[in-house]
Amino acid sequence: MSVLVRAGVWPLRAARAVIPCFWRGKYFSSGKEPAENNLVTPMLRHLIYKIKSTGPITVAEYMKEVLTNPAKGYYVHRDMLGEEGDFITSPEISQIFGELLGIWFISEWIATGKTAAFQLVELGPGRGTLSGDILRVFSQLGSVLKNCDISVHLVEVSQKLSEIQALTLTEEKVPLERDAGAPVYMKGATKSGIPISWYRDLQDIPKGFSFYLAHEFFDVLPVHKFQKTPHGWREVLIDIDPHVSDKLRFVLAPCATPAEAFIQELSERIAVTGGAALIADYGHDGTKTDTFRGFCGHKLHDVLIAPGTADLTADVDFSYLRRMAQGKVASLGPIQQQTFLKNMGIDVRLKVLLDKSDEPSLRQQLLQGYDMLMNPKEMGERFNFFALLPHQRLHDDNLRRTKVVQEVSVHNMKSFLAEVSSLITKDLLPCHLDWEP
Repeated sequence: MSVLVRAGVWPLRAARAVIPCFWRGKYFSSGKEPAENNLVTPMLRHLIYKIKSTGPITVAEYMKEVLTNPAKGYYVHRDMLGEEGDFITSPEISQIFGELLGIWFISEWIATGKTAAFQLVELGPGRGTLSGDILRVFSQLGSVLKNCDISVHLVEVSQKLSEIQALTLTEEKVPLERDAGAPVYMKGATKSGIPISWYRDLQDIPKGFSFYLAHEFFDVLPVHKFQKTPHGWREVLIDIDPHVSDKLRFVLAPCATPAEAFIQELSERIAVTGGAALIADYGHDGTKTDTFRGFCGHKLHDVLIAPGTADLTADVDFSYLRRMAQGKVASLGPIQQQTFLKNMGIDVRLKVLLDKSDEPSLRQQLLQGYDMLMNPKEMGERFNFFALLPHQRLHDDNLRRTKVVQEVSVHNMKSFLAEVSSLITKDLLPCHLDWEP
């Protein structure tokens, strides 16, 4: 029996906000591929040198090196998204996904008293598509947010993706300020004039009332892997295969080794300065054990083969997130994506877009995107939403009246949708379908 424990030694940093075309269903990390298939990558040479110098490394250290090493890391210098990459982004499947998340944040802002300002913080923004959809909702519902100062803060370690995000969100109408060595390594203004900044670490973002968005972020945080033996639990390490000098293998530590507790920076920030966090990811509520695996070219990939060329991931254990947040903030969920989006009004929004579209190809695209998001065999039951809120929010009458399985969705969505229904049907134009606002 093997289990995974999230590492606490890696700060909360952005990795990606993506989903695979091939759904993660089976554990696949044997390291037993034929030697001739084991491409000797620059990352593999780096890891072999590291292991020869200091001994076997933990799975957490392996993930950190393979994914975010400044020189050779998988996420740092490439665009791994889309059909030509290893993943396709959820927002690119359908614009409705991001629009409904934007409405969730506006509803939370209203429920918490309409603060004079808030920060929108996304961890691992991918190509910026999701933030772009949310910001378009903010713009089209400007009459609701007219007295609120909004700023956008993106946590991204990939130089390649940050440039794509800047092009998506700003179109660089105003030249961006760049300082590679500073905590804020890039800043400017969005297409609608909202201040936007880029960071490599969540801890560098100014503290203040914030709404945090983590879409497929926690699944790539490093994990420690343990296996039960007759002598108790032992940590699984990664070593050089003694029979093949350029091949890696899993080994068991000879004695017990500790795994540090995961630091809940999000919880502390929300508890102190207010706001909320919305986490969307594939995972489980403490029902699975070993889910560590790799993906390359939309296919399962052995995690020990050709390191640096494939994404590494492990399912999010939401029960673990809940335990970490205990005492600091309230946690709601997880609930399945299908339930969350239905509670958010996805059917209403789909009808609006279909009614406004006369082109058969665009209607087909909308229906296919809806099916991908909602179908239990696709993303509907595989992905979950999980929220972190200040404890005082639990005293909100609207929240207390909501059923448990609906808590994580918009707490008073029906009345809110009624309030802005004219704006939703009139102003939220489908920009991804070449509509002009």
